[in-house]
Amino acid sequence: MNRIGILGGSFNPAHKGHRAISLAAIDALGLDEVWWLVSPGNPLKEKSGDMAPLAARFASARKMARYAPIRVSAIEVRLGTRYTVDTIVKLRRLYPKNRFIWLMGSDNLAQFDRWKGWRRIAREVPIAVAARPGYDHAALAAPAMGWLRRFIRPANQAMRWTKWRMPALVLLRFRLDPTSATRLRAADPAWQLRFVERLGHDPEPPTL
Repeated sequence: MNRIGILGGSFNPAHKGHRAISLAAIDALGLDEVWWLVSPGNPLKEKSGDMAPLAARFASARKMARYAPIRVSAIEVRLGTRYTVDTIVKLRRLYPKNRFIWLMGSDNLAQFDRWKGWRRIAREVPIAVAARPGYDHAALAAPAMGWLRRFIRPANQAMRWTKWRMPALVLLRFRLDPTSATRLRAADPAWQLRFVERLGHDPEPPTL
């Protein structure tokens, strides 16, 4: 049985905050590795207009994940899934010998009720939430927490997550990393060109 943490996202671009949360989660949850699922498209962000091509985002994630037990994947391209709930259901069927836990920052918990099938996600896999600067109050006051609060497990039992009955939620506190993809894009709007130029084209990234 492999213990896998899943961190999904746009990775637009990937940054040291993604890496820090992943490494801290590996230690806190006793994970064998973390899978970064680089989304082909985020339904909640598609109207923003500043989403880089998948190949550039994938390449930035591969670079940031180097020399760490982090596997970067665009498996949702092959699975044909658009929403997290569908991806999780298919991953559990494809990898029955793995045990998965969903990783996300408190910024995502604050809007979790907007995710398609969010209650189904909580019934499929445990969820570990890492604190993000400035989002603690919003996360704890989020609509989804009205339902999830009863399923919170003590952080000092995080290593036992494979034994938990779902739904199960654990709130983890790590050393906070203030890095933000939004601020990185503002400081370097053309960041994606470094990766696209190196690739020479926009190929479909490899999957798991």
